[in-house]
Amino acid sequence: MSASLRSALARAGLRVDSDEFLGLVADAASRLSPADPAPAEFFTDSQRAALSDVGLDLAPRRDGERDPRARAVALQAVLRDTALTVAGAAERINVDSSRIRHRLAAGKLTGWKDGGEWRLPVWQFTNDGVLPGLEPVLESVPDDQPPLMVAGFLTTPQEDLPLGGHPATPRDWLLAGGDPARVARLVATLGTPA
Repeated sequence: MSASLRSALARAGLRVDSDEFLGLVADAASRLSPADPAPAEFFTDSQRAALSDVGLDLAPRRDGERDPRARAVALQAVLRDTALTVAGAAERINVDSSRIRHRLAAGKLTGWKDGGEWRLPVWQFTNDGVLPGLEPVLESVPDDQPPLMVAGFLTTPQEDLPLGGHPATPRDWLLAGGDPARVARLVATLGTPA
C-alpha cells in the first residue's frame, strides 16, 4: 500500500511522506464520533418519525457498509497537510509574520490553532498573494462553520457561479475576477437548510 499511497500523494501534489499522511489520517479519525453510532438514539420519537417519513435511514451502519466518515477524515487530513504556517503564509505573500497574525485577528485571513500554532488553509492564497475578494467572503462565513466546511465550499463548483458556461468553484470565480459579493451571499448560507 505504501507505494500506491506515495503515488496518490504525488499525483495530488501533496508534499508529505506516506507515514506522515497516515498519521494525519489516524489523528483526524480519532477525533470522530464512535465508529458505530445508533443515529436514532439522538432524536425524540416525534423527530424520528418525521425523519423517517422523508426517507432518512436512522438504522445503525450495517456490516460491510462503507463508513461515511472516511471521506471526511481524508479531506481533513489533506486540509491539515496543505495548510501553511504563519511563516509559510508570510513568505508566500512577502510580508512579515506579524502581518499574518494581524490579518488573522482582523478576520482578513482564516485559520485554526493546531498544537498552539496557527495553520492557514492554502485555498485562500495565490502563488504570490491573497485570493482576490477574500475579505468580504470571510466576513460572510457563519461563525459556526468549521474550516473543512468552508474549504469544501470554496473548492466545490457552484451552479450560481458560471464561468465559461460551466459551474465554477468560488475560488476559481474570484481568481477570474468574479464579483466577491456573489460568493459572499452563497457562503453566508452555509449550514442552513436548503
